[in-house]
Amino acid sequence: MGGMIGKSLDSPAETRPFQDGTGELQLVNLEAGPVGRATFQPGWSGRNTSRSLRPTAVKLPFVSGRMKVVMDDGEEMEFGPGDFSIIPPGHDAWIVGDEPCMVIDWQGFADYAKRK
Repeated sequence: MGGMIGKSLDSPAETRPFQDGTGELQLVNLEAGPVGRATFQPGWSGRNTSRSLRPTAVKLPFVSGRMKVVMDDGEEMEFGPGDFSIIPPGHDAWIVGDEPCMVIDWQGFADYAKRK
């Protein structure tokens, strides 16, 4: 019988600063894979990077801040605290406003913001 597991993103196993200095990713490791918390600072923009970083849909709960997402076909949405998103490949995103945007991901952050 398995036991409980407790990990805290406030004491991550790994922290990855974004190369452009506009945020960071904190990871804890579980048997099922890493769980990450990304904080995107005001001014962050993922324009023209989403196609190479995320070949699959992004599924994110938003904890704080606001992010605007525009799909290649022109569909757009803005997400904020309490929202949950499923964002298919083929999008651009950026932070709206002056508050950092924080999201949690338990599926796709294993290689995100990894330096090569």
